[in-house]
Amino acid sequence: MNEIKAKKKFGQNFLKDTAVLHKIVEAMPKNDHVIAEIGPGLGDLTKHLVKIKGVVAFEVDTDLCTHLTASFKEEIDGKRLTLHCGDVLERWNDNSLVDAPYDLVANLPYYIATNIILKALADPMCHNLLVMIQKEVADKFSAQPGEKVFSALSVITQSVGEARTVVLVPPEAFDPPPKIDSAVIRIEKKGGNVSKGFSDFLKIAFAQPRKTLVKNLSSFYPKTELLEILQTLKLLPTIRPHETTTSEYHQIYNNLKGLPDGRDQSR
Repeated sequence: MNEIKAKKKFGQNFLKDTAVLHKIVEAMPKNDHVIAEIGPGLGDLTKHLVKIKGVVAFEVDTDLCTHLTASFKEEIDGKRLTLHCGDVLERWNDNSLVDAPYDLVANLPYYIATNIILKALADPMCHNLLVMIQKEVADKFSAQPGEKVFSALSVITQSVGEARTVVLVPPEAFDPPPKIDSAVIRIEKKGGNVSKGFSDFLKIAFAQPRKTLVKNLSSFYPKTELLEILQTLKLLPTIRPHETTTSEYHQIYNNLKGLPDGRDQSR
C-alpha cells in the first residue's frame, strides 16, 4: 500500500482498477493533441498516458506533487510530462488551460467535476473530454431529450458536441471506495460556443424541472409572448423542460432575445 493516503478535502479517490484504466486509454481520441490531466493523483493513469502522448498535468495536493515529481523524473526531464502544482481553476481563469489544442483525459475530483467540464466545453483549445465523474452527473451531461435527467448540462453539451458513456465504474475500483457509482464519459466537441446569456436562460428554464417550461420561463419573461413562441414552434404549452430539444431551446431563446420586455441576453 502506498504511504500517501487520499485526502477528503481534495475529494481524492485513487483509481486502481487496471481494466478501467485500459478502457480509458482505448477510448482516447486518435489525434496529435496534447493531453491535459487534472488531478493525476498517484499517477496510475498518467503512466499510461505519457507512453502515448505529451501530458500536461495539474495537481493541487503538494504531497502528491512531490510524489509525482519523483516518480516521473525521467518523463519530466524528457518533456513528455509537464507538471503544474496548484489550483487548476486559478490557473485557468478566462484563458485556455493549455496554449495548444488539447484533450482533457482525467479522473476528476467529484466536487469540482461539473465546473471543470463546463470550463473545458467553453475552452476553444479543448477538443475532446474523456473524464471519470460521478455517474449521476455523467447522466446529466449525456442525457437525451425526453429522459428525466435531461438538464441544462445536457443542452450545453449538445450545443457544442456529442457525449457518450464509455464505461460504468463501481466503487470498488477505487481506493478508498466512494459511496457512489462513477462513469467515464467522452465528449467530442463539434464547434460553436454557449454564451452566458444562453446559460442564464437555461438556468431559468430548468429552475423547477417538474413544472412546465412556460411556468419556469414566465417567472422572468412575459407569458403571452412565451405561449406565442411555443405555438409558432408547434410546442404544447404543457411541455416540460426535459421534453424540449436543444434545437428548440435555441429557437425559443433567439425569439426571446428580441422581446423589449426581456433581459438583454447578448452580453
